Amino acid sequence: MFVNREEIPVYPVYRDPVHDFGFFRYDPGAIKFLKYDEILLAPEAASVGLEIRVVGNDSGEKVSILAGTLARLDREAPYYKKDGYNDFNTFYMQAASGTKGGSSGSPVVDCQGRAVALNAGSKSSSASAFFLPLERVVRALNLIRDSWDGFGTKPESVYIPRGTLQATFQHKGFEETRRLGLRNETEQMVRVVSPAGETGMLVVDSVPEGPAHKHLEPGDVLIRINEEVVTQFLRLETLLDDSVGREIDLEIERGGVPLTVKLQVKDLHSITPNHFLEVSGAVIHPLSYQQARNFRFKCGLVYVAEAGYMLSRASVPRHAIIKKLAGEDIANLDDLIAVLSKLARGSRVPLEYVRYTDRHRNKSVLVTIDQHEWYAPPQLYTRNDATGLWTAKPAIPPESPFLASAHQANHVDTNSNSVPSLSESSPMDLKCQYDSENLADGCIKMQTDDEIVVDGSHSSEDSLVEKKRRRVDEEIATEGTLPSYGDLEDVKGGVLRHSSNGEGSDLARTISSNASLAEQVIEPALVMFEVHVPPVCMLDGVHSQHFFGTGVVIHHSDCLGLVAVDRNTVAVSISDIMLSFAAYPIEIPGEVVFLHPVHNFALVAYDPSALGAGASVVRAAKLLPEPALRRGDSVYLVGLSRSLQATSRKSIITNPCTAVNIGSADCPRYRAINMEVIELDTDFGSSFSGILTDEQGRVQALWASFSTQLKYGGSSSEDHQFVRGIPIYAISQVLEKIISGTQGPFRLINGMKRPMPFVRLLEVELYPTLLSKARSYGLSDNWVQALAKKDPVRRQVLRVKGCLAGSKAENLLEQGDMILAINKEPITCFLDIEKACQELDQSIGSDGVLNMTIFRQGKEIDLIVGTDVRNGNGTTRMVNWCGCIIQDPHSAVRALGFLPEEGHGVYVARWCHGSPVHRYGLYALQWIIEINGQPTPDLETFIQVVKGLEDGEFVRVRTVHLNGKPRVLTLKQDLHYWPTWELSFEPETATWRRRTIKALQSTTA
Repeated sequence: MFVNREEIPVYPVYRDPVHDFGFFRYDPGAIKFLKYDEILLAPEAASVGLEIRVVGNDSGEKVSILAGTLARLDREAPYYKKDGYNDFNTFYMQAASGTKGGSSGSPVVDCQGRAVALNAGSKSSSASAFFLPLERVVRALNLIRDSWDGFGTKPESVYIPRGTLQATFQHKGFEETRRLGLRNETEQMVRVVSPAGETGMLVVDSVPEGPAHKHLEPGDVLIRINEEVVTQFLRLETLLDDSVGREIDLEIERGGVPLTVKLQVKDLHSITPNHFLEVSGAVIHPLSYQQARNFRFKCGLVYVAEAGYMLSRASVPRHAIIKKLAGEDIANLDDLIAVLSKLARGSRVPLEYVRYTDRHRNKSVLVTIDQHEWYAPPQLYTRNDATGLWTAKPAIPPESPFLASAHQANHVDTNSNSVPSLSESSPMDLKCQYDSENLADGCIKMQTDDEIVVDGSHSSEDSLVEKKRRRVDEEIATEGTLPSYGDLEDVKGGVLRHSSNGEGSDLARTISSNASLAEQVIEPALVMFEVHVPPVCMLDGVHSQHFFGTGVVIHHSDCLGLVAVDRNTVAVSISDIMLSFAAYPIEIPGEVVFLHPVHNFALVAYDPSALGAGASVVRAAKLLPEPALRRGDSVYLVGLSRSLQATSRKSIITNPCTAVNIGSADCPRYRAINMEVIELDTDFGSSFSGILTDEQGRVQALWASFSTQLKYGGSSSEDHQFVRGIPIYAISQVLEKIISGTQGPFRLINGMKRPMPFVRLLEVELYPTLLSKARSYGLSDNWVQALAKKDPVRRQVLRVKGCLAGSKAENLLEQGDMILAINKEPITCFLDIEKACQELDQSIGSDGVLNMTIFRQGKEIDLIVGTDVRNGNGTTRMVNWCGCIIQDPHSAVRALGFLPEEGHGVYVARWCHGSPVHRYGLYALQWIIEINGQPTPDLETFIQVVKGLEDGEFVRVRTVHLNGKPRVLTLKQDLHYWPTWELSFEPETATWRRRTIKALQSTTA
């Protein structure tokens, strides 16, 4: 962008592999309204005491001009960071100009308007600024000019010779070189032949593996190159650049001993990566000379520049060097691609890596290949200097198992009539048939040195549990025959019987003899969750990428296993879940099958056959929804530690009906509303989740984690977690509907189509008010008495906090309304409203409305209010356009009570750094309601509109922020690096599918 705000595209022509400069080209004919002149480069004009001006965009301010005086011409190159870019083998200039970010690359001009240096860096603790000399810049520019026939025509690739010995030198004064062993006669000779004012010589600083490795050592003093005395960086680089591919003679002194070595000058461009692999968000390329120098590794090793999702999920950090994958040595990037092409989706393979901070020990982790299509297939990007672009091509052949769809990898034919539907099958047909090859192979978790092994090592005298098998009839006849919960009489008698199978007997958990009866019964049903959310699709305002928590098995049969867990552990359906069982040392994947839109729980399914012998050890807990817990009741709080050790304590219920009151987060995300939770008399369970049981181990509540934000000071806020009990009745109702095959949308679970239940809701956020307060608002004595008689414990009335935008209750109920009755029956708690909604589903011919009596501003009003039906899928579709994640507004956004009037619109959930939306300021927390004047009320319409947009086209976008502020902005679409694509869930295959909506055709380099 020029000073008159004209904006034109530029393309990189050259970037120096070592020094901090590069060149872009542009078309001068594209500038229509500005006359300008070039700045003359005059490196020879730089001198100490020269008055200079730094012209740039200091701190992002347009056209800042900072004054200064050149104080030094021989400062060592600034050191920026230990694991990033640093310049070397050059002097820098220094002046007290006080430059800041935004002015990097700005010309440093003298009083005649000539550029004598380039602004490169500064020191934040002082006003010092550091400038790059221009001698090497002028050389590169002259070579580029000479290689072009005419400026403005499409240039061919320009080669600028750059030589290296892969050694770093420092300029040391003569005083220090003498201490390093430089002989007096050598110093005198150097002083005689060097220019007047020479103050020192070049000394070897570091030598990573390369041409000079084992020939040069740190502390060697450089005397001559090809019989020419060299004391300056500029002359050193000139000789190296002119000798690429040839041998040179170096004369050095090492501790006073003169030595002569012959070294091959290597092409610096050959050890500067011009290609990289992108897989699952990770950027992997050959180790560059820059990082090889920082880390003291060999150039060309397989280097993780960005860990992305697949590698970070396995705790592989940035800057790691990959040594092995799936048991095969990885020496270069081609080796890595070859191994990846053999792996199938969902497979788990070992990976070995090393870090420069712990270079002498390899670390081993387990990498899981993405089961779903979160990311595009692996791409190999290559820099094209002729076009200035990075061009992509598929890195893996199309027939590779890596590219096979998830349902193909699992041998599920969705088009075949052999996939059974639950509603169409008899109970005997529900028994699943499994291929023995697909059982527990590859599912047992590999232990590493930093993981805890659960081995059940109690002695036989202390053990209360013998490993035997007992089959128990399931209460639900339509499912398989594995036990659903333990035999209480056996536990009381001192024997908890498991499978007599050899493997199961050896690996099953031995329960401590001092554990409570409830802990002994419930421990085989406890599960530890590890949840990862791909960064590329963080929907619904989810606030983290990694979650831990405890769940409980509520159903376990031949064909289906279900685990209940809180929604602060499983926040969104678009996630990868690994389940570790307390009863058996195994880790298997799970999939989200139900997210309750209001209550804080989710249901996750797993394949019992993946447990192998552990399938007979794991059992489902027995649920006890009735009677409801009351104040003073005794319960056992049972949870799991990270090491899968059960912990429990007997507690007393202090309040079984505390209303949850969680405010909206800065970035709207799921929050529990219209819920009553259970509080205990102790803070024992304040740091972990689990379950509440009675003395016999029957589950009465889920001890669940809740997420909220606490505000400190002015506007700053921090995420905060707390735990409370959720009565088990809501989970029990959903489970019954799933198992009984209620009417609902079908989805594939473990190779079987199952209907998932709908949930009918009054989409209104409510809060309780004491009857004493309600009386002050004018509520009549008759209603106060009627509500108190209905519920003498709570003695409250529910008031409207707000309606969810777009709900059927919107525009009917108002903030502050008191809900007195539904169908003339007094309403005192959230459960009363839920039951009224459930009765609508059970009644034949129901129109889905509630006859409500409310109290508003001193008057009793009868209203007919509609209810809404929601599924438990959560958000199942998103679009990535120009680098932002777009979805339909989720319930947490609608709970704010506002949607744009102009047909609502699609919601921007996230944005990516470096993308067009970042460049032009289209950030999250707003709706897009128009593109180029065309309304976008929903995702489907939005997709149809953006399909017609071309690469490089400026797009006019009309938005409305969450605070209601409208805005119009423009952005330039870049389909080369930021194609438009969507990710959607297919219930027929139970997989997330990625589909490209608009992109440029990939071209090979």
